Amino acid sequence: MFDFAAYAERTGLRERPSLAEVHRAHAVSIPFENLDPHRGVPVSLEMDALQRKLVSDRRGGYCFEHNLLLKAAYEHLGADVDLMLARVRVSGAPRAMRPRTHLVLRVHADGAVWHADVGFGSGTLLEPIPFGAGDVHDQSGWQVRVVEEGDELVLQTLDGEAWADLYGFVPEPVPLIDVETSNWFTSTFPRSPFVTGLIITAHRPDGTRISLTDRGELSLIEQTPTDTVVRPIERAEIPALLESHFGLPGFALGSDGRVVTAS
Repeated sequence: MFDFAAYAERTGLRERPSLAEVHRAHAVSIPFENLDPHRGVPVSLEMDALQRKLVSDRRGGYCFEHNLLLKAAYEHLGADVDLMLARVRVSGAPRAMRPRTHLVLRVHADGAVWHADVGFGSGTLLEPIPFGAGDVHDQSGWQVRVVEEGDELVLQTLDGEAWADLYGFVPEPVPLIDVETSNWFTSTFPRSPFVTGLIITAHRPDGTRISLTDRGELSLIEQTPTDTVVRPIERAEIPALLESHFGLPGFALGSDGRVVTAS
């Protein structure tokens, strides 16, 4: 059973919020993090596990966890939600070569259809946008749009003066078993970036993004729509930064330099 009251307390929501208010509150309250796959713990998508981890234990998670929790909140408020799987395209990834390892939501409510996604790390939406190709949308200074490309819809963000692809997906619902299969692959496959690397992101209410990542040089990155500051860090700094910048206390470094629980 989904406990909306506990979720609302975790995200600071008022009674009977709008879809946009739920989306933004979730995005700025619950960090994106892959600490479980990073330390060899497969990710569970059972609702009790999601609520325990992201709500009660005040942890974060990655796309499957975030968006299934958001789906439960939306359905509690009376919306109908479809699950869709996307192929990530950031960093110049070959468009047809990556597996479908990102979860996107199509939300039907009050006669409108929305594209919702609180689980894309440093590029996630802050509020839902109308589903399908269309206008440019401003999200606290970040510009996003969806374009059609063959049978896919592609979410893009404005990077300087050029549009950059974030992910592409066929707008067809998938059953939960397909999401569970993609989640298992993403959280356990030895070459998955969520197993091999460290990816932590928090969103501030003003639109600032703070990320800790070891893709390339281990760094703490602060981004606004107009500026990016990259600070290289030492591995020994990670546990303190997890607590101070992402609200994730209780972690330490193991003998191999990977992040583990302090206990």
